[in-house]
Amino acid sequence: MSKSTGFALRGALGAMLLAALSIAPLPAAAAQGPQESPRIPFTQRYQAVHHGGIVRAANSAITCRTPKSPSAASCSAIRSGADGANSDYDMFYVDLDNDPNTYNSSRAELTLPENSRVRYARLYWGGNLRVGEQKPPKDNGRVLIAEPGGRYQEVLADTRVAHRTADGSDAYQASADITPLVRQSGSGLYTVAQINVAMGHSKVGSWGGWTLVVAYENSAEPLRHISVWDGFETLDADRKSQQLSLSGLRIPAGAGGRAGVVSYDGDRGAKGDSVSVTASGGAVGSTGKALALTNSANPVSDVMNSTISTAGSPAIKRQPAHVNTLGYDSDVFDIKPALGAGGSTLNFRFNAENLGYFLGVLFLQADSRG
Repeated sequence: MSKSTGFALRGALGAMLLAALSIAPLPAAAAQGPQESPRIPFTQRYQAVHHGGIVRAANSAITCRTPKSPSAASCSAIRSGADGANSDYDMFYVDLDNDPNTYNSSRAELTLPENSRVRYARLYWGGNLRVGEQKPPKDNGRVLIAEPGGRYQEVLADTRVAHRTADGSDAYQASADITPLVRQSGSGLYTVAQINVAMGHSKVGSWGGWTLVVAYENSAEPLRHISVWDGFETLDADRKSQQLSLSGLRIPAGAGGRAGVVSYDGDRGAKGDSVSVTASGGAVGSTGKALALTNSANPVSDVMNSTISTAGSPAIKRQPAHVNTLGYDSDVFDIKPALGAGGSTLNFRFNAENLGYFLGVLFLQADSRG
C-alpha cells in the first residue's frame, strides 16, 4: 500500500473527488467537525426505484491477541468461527497495509454486476473508544480509504456522529457520502484505515469495523425499490426491542428482496438477538406472517453474532477474513418468503438479549411494480 498522504489524487479527477469528499465549504457551526448525539433515530438516507440493486463491502478493524478468560477459546479458533465475546480477550488492531502511518486497516471487495452505474455510495464506520485505553472522540468523524489500486484519501463524516457513553462503553458510528469515488473506481478491493477504536481488555470489550453500502443501476436487473436507513439505537436489558417501518412500497406478489443490517457489539454464542420482517398492505390488504431473518452464518436466536455474511451468493472477499469478528456485524438476508403476497409496508423488528447491541444501518432492495 502506498504511503498515507491525505488526498493524494491524480489530476483533475483527483481535484473533483477532493472537493466532493472533504473540502466543500462548511457552515460555521460545522467548522469544528460534525455534531454528536448519544441517540439518532433511524431515518431514510437514500430511496429510489430503478432497475438494479444494492451491494456492499465490509470488514472489521480489530481482533483478539490473547485470551483473558480461562474458558475462552484460542484466538486462532475465534478467527475460524468459535463462539466467544470480545470481553474475554485482549484486543489488538487488524493492520495489513504495510504503512507505518496507519495503526489499523482492513480490506474487502466490492463487486458490482457488469454494466452497472453507481447511483449512491455511503461509507459507515464505528467502534468502542474505551477499553484498555481511551481514544479521543475528536477522531470519530475521520477515516482513510483507498480505492482499488489507489492511495489513501481522507474521508470526513458529513452528518451527525452518533456517540454514546454508558455502561462502560464509549460507542460511536459515523458515515459519509463517497459516491464520486466509488462511481469512478468501481469494483475491487477497498481498504479502510484509521477507524477510531481502542485496543486492550475490559469487561465491555473492544469492537470496530466498516461497511460500504452501494446502490447501483443496471438495466438487465428487475425494477426494485432501493432504500438505505441509518441511525444509532441501543438495544439492551432496558430496551429490548426496536421496530422500523418502511412504507410507500409497491411490492408485487411473489417478489424477491434482500435486507442488510449493520450493528455493533453483538456477541457470538449469546442467545436472544433476533430480527424479523413482516409485509403488510398486500393484494388482499392483509398482514403477512413474520419472517425470522436467518442464514447459514446467523442462527435465528443469535443474529447479532459477530459475522459478515451474505445470503444467496458467495461471501464477499475480505482481508483478513475472520469468521468471528468479535463485535462487528454486517449481514445480508433473503426476505423473499416475506413478500409472497406483495405489500406496501415492511415492518422490521429487532430484539436483543440482556447484553444487547448498537443498531446502525438497515438497507433494502425489493422488487417493485414501479
